[in-house]
Amino acid sequence: MTSQQINSGGERGEKPHPCINRKDGPPNFKRWSELSSKVINVLSVLALLSVLSGYTHPAQPPQTDEGAAAHIFQLSIVGVALSILVFLASADWEQPLRSVRPLAFPAGALVLAFGALYYLEHLR
Repeated sequence: MTSQQINSGGERGEKPHPCINRKDGPPNFKRWSELSSKVINVLSVLALLSVLSGYTHPAQPPQTDEGAAAHIFQLSIVGVALSILVFLASADWEQPLRSVRPLAFPAGALVLAFGALYYLEHLR
């Protein structure tokens, strides 16, 4: 069987395999990359908002429980970390700058969130 027969569906008239001679990688990688970048955006904004909610309350002495906002922040950071792994695994690395560009906004939001958290915990 020649490579032309394999790419065109073989001798039996079958559909060609979606991964053969595809330049954009296996199917659904682009979808996974887009979905994970959207999840990263949402979770990074959620982390920032949960930290900023700490500024709405007057300064209080340390408590035994951190509160719901702290737990939301922690869970959103874990979600961002896992989503980044999915994003990096499914990104098109033939164009690295174009692949990493969707991470610019969430990176800024996370820098602001951790900066605000540091200020809230140490300087306020």
